[in-house]
Amino acid sequence: MQYVLQTCGLTKHYGGIHALNDADFFLEPGEHVAVVGDNGAGKSTFVRNITGVEQPTSGQVLFYGNPVRFNSPLDAREAGIETVYQNLALADHLDVPANIFLGREETYDAIKIPGLPFAIPLGPFAWMKAGSMETQAKALLAKTGVKIPNLSESLAGMSGGQRQCVAIARAAGWGEKLIIMDEPTAALGIQETTRVENIIRGLKEQGIPVIIISHNLRQVFNLVDRIWVFRQGRIVGHKKTSETEPNEIVSMITGLDQGVHDNASYI
Repeated sequence: MQYVLQTCGLTKHYGGIHALNDADFFLEPGEHVAVVGDNGAGKSTFVRNITGVEQPTSGQVLFYGNPVRFNSPLDAREAGIETVYQNLALADHLDVPANIFLGREETYDAIKIPGLPFAIPLGPFAWMKAGSMETQAKALLAKTGVKIPNLSESLAGMSGGQRQCVAIARAAGWGEKLIIMDEPTAALGIQETTRVENIIRGLKEQGIPVIIISHNLRQVFNLVDRIWVFRQGRIVGHKKTSETEPNEIVSMITGLDQGVHDNASYI
């Protein structure tokens, strides 16, 4: 089987601090997986090193079977990897279509004036294809099941759930090869969390692979096929959700035997 993403011995050291050590990971086609672990376990370091935010100290990353080394998040995006960060990376003063096309704006390079036999180049003063971007944004929101009543409203006036949905819709539009989500519902209420989880289920139905970083084991067991557990900078194991239960995962996270700890903070 050709994996969507695979890491072999991925390692990141910051001087004497070993943030990530010999991480062997794989993601199967269409699979949704969770990356779990306590703060400082190496989850964020792992994501930063596969998406080009940082460069690994050693090890290899393979994307659809091909060795890759992304020099920046833009390289990862161009390869088809989209990341939804906790801070969402949205421009609150812009509307929905502008945010979905942020950094990928469609523009006219030249304009045609009636009566002239040629188009006039616009140079650095290119005009946005606002109508085209709005049409595509509507189609994308419909595809992902996101409902935003007024696309021309700036994101500053929207709820946290609506803003999260816009960020996920943008990722789904550009990252059909792989989407990574960092705590996608951490700051949301119950209704907004349900809405985002339904969108993630829709991505599953479309066969889009997803990696979710989460502390919420209830959510993890409801949404993913496999759970990867990080502890103290290492991957200590992975389990299919159908073959494990929360207490076993908490035991792997903490390194304690089942029944010794209180798992309330993970549920």
